[in-house]
Amino acid sequence: MQVLILDIVTTAAILFAVSCGLLISFGVLKIINFAHGAFLTIGGYSALVVTQMGWDPLLAYPFSLLVGLVLGAAVERFIVKPLYDRPLDAILATWGLGIVISQVITIVFGRGVQFVQSPVTGAVELFDGSYSVYRLAATGGAVIIGGLLALLMHRTRLGLNARAVIMNENLAQALGINSSSVRLIAFGLGAGLASLAGAIITPLSSVDPNMGVPWLVNAFMLVLVAGSSLLALLIGSVVLGGLQLVISTYGSPILGGLTIAVAAALLLRIRPKGFVLD
Repeated sequence: MQVLILDIVTTAAILFAVSCGLLISFGVLKIINFAHGAFLTIGGYSALVVTQMGWDPLLAYPFSLLVGLVLGAAVERFIVKPLYDRPLDAILATWGLGIVISQVITIVFGRGVQFVQSPVTGAVELFDGSYSVYRLAATGGAVIIGGLLALLMHRTRLGLNARAVIMNENLAQALGINSSSVRLIAFGLGAGLASLAGAIITPLSSVDPNMGVPWLVNAFMLVLVAGSSLLALLIGSVVLGGLQLVISTYGSPILGGLTIAVAAALLLRIRPKGFVLD
């Protein structure tokens, strides 16, 4: 039972880290970035580059974050920015961009499954059993990401401006806030966090050109039930991620893979605000 609780906590933490970037871009830009899965993949391959170069595995995380930030800023400026007044076209553009990124990665790295070096290995004795050290470390990383994002949103001028744009962009502009800059930073940060999350999950699985696709659906549904609230995203990750794990463990892994999407759709039917607290 204790191991199951640890699995729920670590799974929820990983889902939270994977979804944070999408939450940031959705909250500020009001569009769903369907290239989010591709940025997760970019993070995975950034970690692979670190492994192939023989660098310290810990460098995979700042390196993937930097790559995601730079590419995200470029995508916002040249692809997404002209489409803000056409949200459906923006969604289609990010979906197409995800396909292009996947094909470019395939050309450069090939279709084969590859593996990255983990910064920590082994297991630690917990509750009369052993548990993966890396899963615990990844949970700690997710906590740090969530804490830094909360501080950014509630304790900095940038966070204040971003929240103003989220609540009322026209009023924010009238108060002198440069919403264009806020949008650029938000999309770049969202892409950077997605890339960082990709680097975090790769030691737990593998790297391939489509590794981000399975995560995209779950992240998308979690963001829908969270709106623009980090707290709601955390609650959703724990509740829906835990439900997925329980069904996968005691029922069918196939049904478990559908759990978050189905449960989120039912929740939104009953409670349109999802896990957002009134």
